[in-house]
Amino acid sequence: MNEIRRRPGDGTGGLRTGAATFETLREQAVALRREGHSRRAIRDRLAVHNNDLLNALLQGEPPPEWTKRPNAKDDLRARARELRLQGLTYDRIQLELGCSKSSISLWVRDLPKPERQRTTEEAAEIARRGWEKTLEQREVVRRQVKRDAAAELGTMTERELFLVGVGLYWAEGSKSKPYARREKVTFVNSDPNMISMFRAWLGVVGVEPEHIRYRVMIHESGDVTGAEQFWADLVGVERSQLQRTTLKKHNPTTVRKNVGADYRGCLVIHILKCADLYRRIEGWWSQMAVEARRLTA
Repeated sequence: MNEIRRRPGDGTGGLRTGAATFETLREQAVALRREGHSRRAIRDRLAVHNNDLLNALLQGEPPPEWTKRPNAKDDLRARARELRLQGLTYDRIQLELGCSKSSISLWVRDLPKPERQRTTEEAAEIARRGWEKTLEQREVVRRQVKRDAAAELGTMTERELFLVGVGLYWAEGSKSKPYARREKVTFVNSDPNMISMFRAWLGVVGVEPEHIRYRVMIHESGDVTGAEQFWADLVGVERSQLQRTTLKKHNPTTVRKNVGADYRGCLVIHILKCADLYRRIEGWWSQMAVEARRLTA
């Protein structure tokens, strides 16, 4: 093979100076490659120090076997392809070989996707188990957030309880209307904590226990006796001291969610001789609304 003489320092094998053509250089590079020379040897021999040019000269010519480095993952790759051809999923291949899904995907993505080997019921069960795990993780986070929030609140002052109670009543209590003047204080709720909060607020605003009346409201299909006992225990009175329970008629066409052992209806709290208290509640709330507008102005 006749080699072309090149000027030292050319770096492109003589292409830049016209001492050689691309076809001549490629012919020599291919011949050297097939003789078993490495890229470095060919680069030095032809004085081609530009990687793009060297790649073009050697395009399509595989490196000699002796230049290939052994790869520790070659066996894993071969085994992964074998398992994929047997119809295994990425998950099962990962369990079998202990390698990452990204590596598995890189190795076998050119192979046909295996047909589904599980029934619709099996797939649904797998999805359900996965969703249950997600819900468990969410519940852990939810509980932690609630614990952190409770710690942020700390101890509530009497004034804070007073303000909370005014807002609580205006949201959940009975209110007088311009077309129906009823200045009475009646609070109805099914949440035991709301009931406890409202009773504590009544103490803050000076309502005496003997002026408070309690009554249960519940669907006739519920456990009336059990509900009465539950609410009586919560507010600290005898069941016999409750006013007559109001029973809601059961509509069989209505799909109700408030059923089961935890359904206890609602407790109605009514205050006697309460017109003055109601007027004060209206006044407190109207001023709170004024202050809210001031703070957001």
